[in-house]
Amino acid sequence: MPADLVLLSARLLDPGTGRLLPHTALAAERGRIGFLGDDRDARALAGPGTTVVDLRGAVVTAGFTDGHLHPVSGAERTMGVDLSGCRDLAAVRTALAAAVRDLRPGAWLRGWGLDPNAFGTAPVATAALGPVLDGVPALIDLFDAHSALASERALELAGVDGPRRFEQGSEIVCDADGRPTGLLLEDAACEVVEAVAPRPTEAEIRARAAEVLAAMAASGLTGGHAMDANGDSLAVYAALEAEDALPLRLRIAPWCRPEASDADLAELVRLQGTGGALWRVAGVKLFMDGTIDNGTAWLETPDCHGQSDHAYWPDPRRYTRVITDLHRAGVPTATHAIGDAAVRHVLDAVERAQAESGRAGGGGTGSGTGGTGVVRHRVEHIETVPDDTVRRFAPLGVAASMQPTHCCEFTRADHTDNWSRRLGEERAGRAFRCRDLWEAGARVVLGSDWPIAPYPPLQVMAGARHRRPADLSLPPHGPEQALTPLQALQGMTVCAAWAAGEEDRAGRLAVGHRADLTVLADDPLRVPDTELAALPVLLTAVAGRVTHRAAGV
Repeated sequence: MPADLVLLSARLLDPGTGRLLPHTALAAERGRIGFLGDDRDARALAGPGTTVVDLRGAVVTAGFTDGHLHPVSGAERTMGVDLSGCRDLAAVRTALAAAVRDLRPGAWLRGWGLDPNAFGTAPVATAALGPVLDGVPALIDLFDAHSALASERALELAGVDGPRRFEQGSEIVCDADGRPTGLLLEDAACEVVEAVAPRPTEAEIRARAAEVLAAMAASGLTGGHAMDANGDSLAVYAALEAEDALPLRLRIAPWCRPEASDADLAELVRLQGTGGALWRVAGVKLFMDGTIDNGTAWLETPDCHGQSDHAYWPDPRRYTRVITDLHRAGVPTATHAIGDAAVRHVLDAVERAQAESGRAGGGGTGSGTGGTGVVRHRVEHIETVPDDTVRRFAPLGVAASMQPTHCCEFTRADHTDNWSRRLGEERAGRAFRCRDLWEAGARVVLGSDWPIAPYPPLQVMAGARHRRPADLSLPPHGPEQALTPLQALQGMTVCAAWAAGEEDRAGRLAVGHRADLTVLADDPLRVPDTELAALPVLLTAVAGRVTHRAAGV
């Protein structure tokens, strides 16, 4: 049977070893790598329908997988005004004023990517934006997607005139007189205003998602671990695949909120393994805390504002029981845990689940395990943790899923940023301990958390290596936590495959492994750290099908 894809005159880089293979050609058949060898033998495998590409010395490696992203919800979220480049309030006001001028009368303004550092030392509140939003219903997502700013008109339309009580760690922030400031913390509070804001149509969301996913493929991504299935996300993936417009292989973890009932939990278990050829529900996403910037993280001791002193789950013991139930059902979990107390509690819960079920991270037979029979749990973000917590990941078989560009783009080496000021010197000094976790034996999975930070995988790997913002305008934050070039590459290939329980079929260049491939103009292990993000991506392929091909290739 002829091959589907033949790549010739290539340098084949295996992320597992970091070495170039002694071959110049690769052939893919039925979605998997079927041949590694020389050009002449590879040409003989081509038929009339085979895609044959002469790479003229370009480097082929296992396809990059983003370990944490939100493709569909992010596509919808980023349909508003992009404020991610605004560094101060003047820039924010200018961007919003331009958007207001283009609004139809009575229309809502949506924005995203607002960095709290733009407010300096002032409180994050709608009043700081001045009169630009007067009379305009507006809802603006802060960069972390865990908080939003609502204008006075938006609050009025939502019937919000004071504080409310929620069944999760959420808050409508009010001043001393009980009047809302516009700041909404965590999902339940944000959803009060989102419920009255107009939403794009299903067709608009699907079109935007297709656009985003195509751009992700062009950046070198062949896969992603999608950390939500909110709204109609699963239907969007199904529709895109039916239209042959799904260029990434996606592993999807729906949310389990604190208010979830036993029936809700049973439905999450039932969903495991459902999906299509390139997308599949595999795992459950939970939240143990919020964010440090918002004062909603869970820290061992409160932050410098007296905040971040409690969990997102009002009863953390309920979270522990849920982890045990999912573990017994063979369902892997991914828990958002940023603060030291949150991470500790997740690890405690996993340890208890393993002990009560009689199986550790190497046991289990559930459909959410990726086929290896392994229930592998994950902690997402891990922004500040002490030494004893770092050492617990490897023995428990828990993956450390981290986003180094969050450190690069939103914190500073001199600790003058909002994140660091809230934590204080000691805790800010142990920021995003990628290297320490790696050296302690943890599997470190790298991702972007898009739309929180940019998704190009080379930028993520570059940030892990140099710990500086993308424009290189600031010194590195915690350079001792930088990963080596090989570690950064493995963080988006072999470690991502391991976390999914798919190391026997993904993340390497080997016969029988998936033909999910990324082709680069040069060897990413030898390109300088500060030049890696600009390395051209020449071609990507998923299951042996080309999903991106640069001009001239």
